[in-house]
Amino acid sequence: MPTANIRGVNLRYQIIGDEGPYVTLITGGRRGFDEFVPLAEKVAAHGFRVLLHDRRNTGASDISMQGNEVEEAVWADDLNELLHHLGAAPAFIGGSSSGARTALMFGLRHPETARGLLLLRVSGGAFAAARLPENYYEQFIRIARDGGMEAICQTPEYGERITANPENRKRLMALTAEEFIDIQTRLRDLFVAGADLPVFGVTEAELNSIKLPAIVIPGNDKIHDSRSGRAVHTMIPGSEIHVLPMEDQDVPVVPFEDWEAHEPEIAKVLADFMVRQAA
Repeated sequence: MPTANIRGVNLRYQIIGDEGPYVTLITGGRRGFDEFVPLAEKVAAHGFRVLLHDRRNTGASDISMQGNEVEEAVWADDLNELLHHLGAAPAFIGGSSSGARTALMFGLRHPETARGLLLLRVSGGAFAAARLPENYYEQFIRIARDGGMEAICQTPEYGERITANPENRKRLMALTAEEFIDIQTRLRDLFVAGADLPVFGVTEAELNSIKLPAIVIPGNDKIHDSRSGRAVHTMIPGSEIHVLPMEDQDVPVVPFEDWEAHEPEIAKVLADFMVRQAA
């Protein structure tokens, strides 16, 4: 699998499709891009080239931590550089959950590189605001405090990134527990500071300012409450919304693989939207 050195970090990527406009799809959480390969293949079949990549600190890409900005801002800047590096700019920028937040941040920071935004499973609301800081940061702060960096390397989350990229163990062990805790604490505080916004880290005024074409496909669980997707749709001027034939579920998270049956519809809706915008 190819990698590109972007801003000093090796990012794993894959391009699916041989011709047509470029579109990116960014996975949620801290997961690698592999779960999006089936959807990317369906989108590519409509005449697009789909760029998938592992963001820094996810999948098989390098771990390189900093606590100066929210992660979505760093990921958006990395993606902008990656698109230019590959000669793939401008592109449609799409993602699910934290990938959708990254796409929104990309649209705000690099509108000249974005042809439009594809926003799936937007996350927001009180339940997500209470759960995500624990999932992303707080549990690892406790583990590092109790067991140091060796304990961090042994967690399933970081262990997965080490298995995918063995050099990541050296990068993690080069940090002291105190340095790691400081970075994670700052990232948590930045995340929590934006927890009451329509989308974490993105204000209503910023959403109102987006002039790019956008389409929203709401989620159907407590972290990706459909109301969050509908709210974002109303706040981005001229955006479109497509509601899949599914009911909201009273569960924390519906795994993206459970959306497999809807992928042909998602791919067609996104492709139709992009064809209209490209025209």
